[in-house]
Formats: sequence, structure tokens, C-alpha cells
Amino acid sequence: MNRTSVLGMLGAAAVTAVLVAGCSDSTGSATAASTTPSAAATSPAVSADHNAADTAFVHDMIPHHAQAVEMADMAIQQASNAQVKQLATRIQQAQGPEIEQMRGFLTAWGEPETGPTATSGSMGGMDHSGMSQATSTMPMPQGMPGMMTGQQMQQLGQATGADFDRMFLQMMTEHHNGAIQMAQTELAEGQSPAAKALAQKIIQDQQSEITEMQNLLSTL
Repeated sequence: MNRTSVLGMLGAAAVTAVLVAGCSDSTGSATAASTTPSAAATSPAVSADHNAADTAFVHDMIPHHAQAVEMADMAIQQASNAQVKQLATRIQQAQGPEIEQMRGFLTAWGEPETGPTATSGSMGGMDHSGMSQATSTMPMPQGMPGMMTGQQMQQLGQATGADFDRMFLQMMTEHHNGAIQMAQTELAEGQSPAAKALAQKIIQDQQSEITEMQNLLSTL
């Protein structure tokens, strides 16, 4: 083999090495370019699943529901009217699981259960029999629409007979109206589809129960 052929072969090998290296760099760059935006695109999706209004709605509605469950417990034990007892049982059975559902929202969003929310939320799904006396003095956040004060809860717990039935229906109507107001705010300002769907359900269910309670009151 002459000197010219050797030089030609070496030159060809060098060109091939450069081309291979260039392809490798291009592939690596393309891979990085294709994976980096993908990772960036998935991160905002988690945080964009809810907003501050959703978090506020859930943080407030958990203790709001917990107080309704406590009032329903009282009615199941103390009401003299069978229809009032039946209504209270339905309220308890509906709102207990909704508390757990909302706690699940907070977990999925990476949001903490803070203050009275964590205490109240822990009651969802539990056996509530005999609980009203123990929880009647439990601190509840005031200032939310429809929330009863500690004094009102004590008065309800001490009432008997038809007086209890009337007081329960009046208080629960006010409580439901407050929940509807909170749910309407969530529909207007929230972002989470799951939280907004729950808000819509709360409005529908509790408006129907308000009508039922008004009809019951007219018979007492």
C-alpha cells in the first residue's frame, strides 16, 4: 500500500469519527430538549389542579360539616319526631363521608390540615353515637356562614321534645344556608373540578333538605 492510500484511509476515518460524534451530540441534545420540556410541563399540572379558593373552601367546609354531623347526632338521640330523626340520619350519612372526601382533596393537593380542620375532619366516617355531649364544647371556627356558637350548641343539647325538634330544624336550616353560600363562592372562584362538583352537590342536597325542614316546621 503506498503512502497516498494510507493518508486517504486515515482521512476518511477521521471524517467518520467527527460525523459519529456530531450525531451523538445531536441525539443527546435532542433527547435533552425533548425530555426537559416534558418534565416542566407535568409539574405545573399538579399545582394548577386547584387554587387558593379551593383550599379555603375545603378548610372551611370540613369543620362546617363536622358541626352539622354533631347536630345530627343530637337529633338522632333527642328528637321526638320520627321524621326529624330520619332527616338527621340522612344528614349524618351524607356529610360524614363528604368530610373524608374533602380530607382526600387536601392530601392530593399536598395541602395541610390545619387548626380545627384537622380535629373536625377526623370525625368523618366514625361511629358518632354518644358523641354530641363530648364534642358540644369542641372549639369551632366562628365567622363562617351558618356556624352555630358554643352557646347555641349547648342550648340545643339541653332542649327536649318538640322544643328540640323546632330548634334543630331552625338551626340546621341556617347552617345549610351558610353551606350553600360557601359552595356558591367555590363555584364562582374555585378551580378544582372535584371540589366544584362537590360544591354543586352540597347546594342541591342541602337546598332540598331546607325545603324538607321548612315543611316539617310547619307541622310542629
